[in-house]
Amino acid sequence: MLEAKLESLAEEARRAVAAAAEAAELEAVRVRYLGRKGELSQISRQMGKLAPEERARIGRLLNTVKRELEELLDERKRRFDEEALRARLESEWVDLTLPAPGPRPGSLHPVTQIQAEIEDLFVSLGFTVLSGPEVETEYNNFDALNIPPEHPARDVQDTFWVEGGNLLRTHTSPVQVRGMERLGPPLRMIAPGRVFRNEEVDASHEHTFYQLEGMMVDRDVSIGHLIYFMKTLLSAIFHRDVTVRLRPGYFPFVEPGFELDIHCLICGGKGCSVCKQSGWLELLPCGLVHPNVLRMSGIDPEEWNGFAFGLGLTRLVMMRYAIDDIRLLQSGDLRFLTQF
Repeated sequence: MLEAKLESLAEEARRAVAAAAEAAELEAVRVRYLGRKGELSQISRQMGKLAPEERARIGRLLNTVKRELEELLDERKRRFDEEALRARLESEWVDLTLPAPGPRPGSLHPVTQIQAEIEDLFVSLGFTVLSGPEVETEYNNFDALNIPPEHPARDVQDTFWVEGGNLLRTHTSPVQVRGMERLGPPLRMIAPGRVFRNEEVDASHEHTFYQLEGMMVDRDVSIGHLIYFMKTLLSAIFHRDVTVRLRPGYFPFVEPGFELDIHCLICGGKGCSVCKQSGWLELLPCGLVHPNVLRMSGIDPEEWNGFAFGLGLTRLVMMRYAIDDIRLLQSGDLRFLTQF
């Protein structure tokens, strides 16, 4: 009875090995027939009930069937391995006689592109482009901008401090201080650059972002001059009419101060995560330079005055290209960056 069952299982196993279409199916056949709980193991457990003569005969047959199946499985597996290797070699084949591909063409980051456009615009309007260090002194970043140590505006900045009492600059306004001290009035300047704040990162906030601040110091400068330059800037960047609003705002380094908001171009003013559901996005804090700021830089406010503005360059890029998450701009993801 066991002999007939063994012969039947052997034939069944041969057909299963031949029918296996892939390595995983072949392994399933091996486990079914040769595994610890396989068909042949079940028969082996029954041999203890047989007479000695029959046990020897069935044992020899069982070993013969096992060896045959192992050889069939090994041969079939070898063929699968060869086919897999052949497919891999064909897919990874490279003609070394062909010329090497050239470097993949790159493109400027969208922030860099917009910064260059703004620089070209302001240079055409008689402004100078200045730069300054990203690690600043407390004096240039706060004190010289009418923000003494006890001023609450320092808390709002959420500053990164470093050893020696210096800090990662929280705005590019220190470049304005350096410009006034080094060049003096009359002065027209812009200061683009990277700034740092200990912000909680979300769709509209990053701890590292870009600003562009500007200043004009001359005689008889008015709010009319400020509005003219801001409208010129927005028209040049967006290449279309945009809805803006000017509302009073407090900044220690300007007096009077204003907030120039832009109608959110991501949602069309309906409200989204970028504009915090308000339909408006704060874009251009601005105002007339505070007399204390002029004095701190050695300029007589009785003779000179001016305006200053701060532009969220990163936010401007988001509005220009309808980018709904600020984190994409510094993700390093080439799938995103190659779109620009």
